[in-house]
Amino acid sequence: MSFHSAAAQLVTLAAEGEQHGGNHNSLNPAVTGGGALFILLLLLWITTRFNRDR
Repeated sequence: MSFHSAAAQLVTLAAEGEQHGGNHNSLNPAVTGGGALFILLLLLWITTRFNRDR
């Protein structure tokens, strides 16, 4: 597979994805971001509980 044919296939794949928009109906950005923030804060809290120097 040459570089040119690989690039052409990637362009075709990207153009097909453009038609669908890439978002699923059940994905809400606010819920996804809030869940990620909650998980990261939970991991930070757990890390600070196990990393006590005193």
